[in-house]
Amino acid sequence: MSDVPGIAIVPAWNEEDSIARVIEEIRAYDPDLHIMVVDDGSNDGTAEAARAAGAKVARLPFNLGIGGAVQTGLRYAHQNGFGFAVRVDGDGQHDPAQLAKVVEPVLRDEVDIAVGSRYLGLGGEGYRSTASRRLGIRILARTVSLLTRQTITDPTSGFQALNRKAIALFAADYPHDYPEVEALVLLASHRLRLREVPIEMRPRTAGRSSIRTLSSAYYMVKVLLALFVGSFRRSVPLEDK
Repeated sequence: MSDVPGIAIVPAWNEEDSIARVIEEIRAYDPDLHIMVVDDGSNDGTAEAARAAGAKVARLPFNLGIGGAVQTGLRYAHQNGFGFAVRVDGDGQHDPAQLAKVVEPVLRDEVDIAVGSRYLGLGGEGYRSTASRRLGIRILARTVSLLTRQTITDPTSGFQALNRKAIALFAADYPHDYPEVEALVLLASHRLRLREVPIEMRPRTAGRSSIRTLSSAYYMVKVLLALFVGSFRRSVPLEDK
């Protein structure tokens, strides 16, 4: 759907039951997209299912976490000269049929990164998760909005499109512990252009989230501390494109 070569990066951890469907849906959106599944140390048949569905697979020897998996894909994208990248999680919650919403602003060079928001334009409701998670999202959104001086509604969204400049930044320097949240602050420090676009998110049908209810409060404390520390980080210079 574009003359610019693009890649879909699909981080996956124990997503054997959903990964083939995700790949099929990405191909239905754009059969020309190169698809890279980053198997983050799964102990099931995720890698085999992804290969059988026709995707290229990078299999990490052990679980690095979502940040390490995504950066692996972005380094591959940067080294191989892709003009843009999209990120679609391997659990099936992201709907590849909505990729145009995040890709088009990037291809029109209106932004460096577009992020799909479950809450934008929906009266603050949007995707329905647990009450504790919705509260956590609101706290993080307000904190990130303050740090970036830009209104952010969905700071944990991993449904994204990035241009070459954003790919290069994150290939060199990408947070590992709480990547989506911290990356927004990193983008702002490099003065990259960010836009949220409204998307719908599907409920998880297989596998399980890496963040469980009992760990939500612990997660919140750690991510807020990481944001505070990250706001003092020295930026990594970007390479010339």
